[in-house]
Amino acid sequence: MNRKTRALNTVPFVSVENMMNLVRDIGVERFLTELSLYIAEDFRRWPLFDKTPRVAAHSRDGVIELMPTSDGIAYGFKYVNGHPKNTRDGLQTVTAFGFLSDVATGYPVLMTEMTILTALRTAATSALVAQHLMPHRATVMALIGNGAQSEFQALAFKAICGIDEVRLYDIDPSATRRCAANLAGRGLKVTACDSAQEAVLGADIITTVTADKTNATILTDNMVGEGVHINAVGGDCPGKTELHRDILTRSRIFVEYPPQTRIEGEIQQLPADHPVTEFWQVLTGTSKGRTSDKEITLFDSVGFATEDFSALRYVQDMLRHHPRSEDLDLLADPDEPRDLFGMLLRAGAA
Repeated sequence: MNRKTRALNTVPFVSVENMMNLVRDIGVERFLTELSLYIAEDFRRWPLFDKTPRVAAHSRDGVIELMPTSDGIAYGFKYVNGHPKNTRDGLQTVTAFGFLSDVATGYPVLMTEMTILTALRTAATSALVAQHLMPHRATVMALIGNGAQSEFQALAFKAICGIDEVRLYDIDPSATRRCAANLAGRGLKVTACDSAQEAVLGADIITTVTADKTNATILTDNMVGEGVHINAVGGDCPGKTELHRDILTRSRIFVEYPPQTRIEGEIQQLPADHPVTEFWQVLTGTSKGRTSDKEITLFDSVGFATEDFSALRYVQDMLRHHPRSEDLDLLADPDEPRDLFGMLLRAGAA
């Protein structure tokens, strides 16, 4: 939508219902695939972006974060929380919303729910990175942690990487059963496993996406053989990890933004000067991805603001073809820009 064709007081707003409708209009796998192209495009423009670690407010119960960035033309930010205990009360562990704004005027041009959109962009990013790091002809993925993110990860790896088998494990068997049921009929062979060790047997890719805010050990060193790609998604704040330290020292580690990942990712367990490769450098050809069949590659994923920016851009473009938004009366628009109080008085008189 073009701002010139709308009233200046309104901003297109994509509600949860409209986001679900938009995803269904496009199709989940197509949405993930196209979104990954937008994320890749912005990684290739990496030097243009303002970059800062997310602004985080931690509590004993979880974290609330703001994730801003700009390419000089548009500005985007996301509000997101992470509260692992929420599931005990029937609540989501992650909720989010976001804005995209015009740098030239400062006016917002899009507001959208981002709980669903974050799940989609996280999965799209995981699969995009795996395209460049996974072993040749990979077809099997172990998916450890079968909560809200799991189906998105499975479908992204199917659509983008060609995975055709997913081996599931969760400490809660009901989560595994639900994930398997949700993936039924989607072109994947789905196997429910009784342990993480069983899930990783024969897997080319290991995805960990657990939620506990602890220094957990989801993968131990003896579970990881040579040549696999590890997609570590769950660790995303200080004190929250999934992998044994020995796995990290055996792996070639790829990250989004090192100053953030060293605080929040698996590499918080390592010295601050431990070498890592920034993924944008792989896409631009300045660094290599996987270099051998025996190499263990690890994507230490924590989620970075440019990925949300890409997701906001994608949704904005899709709204041109799929009118799944409503106008939100968000901005004051007085007849005379300097007479804001007069607008208030006239509204009272009316």
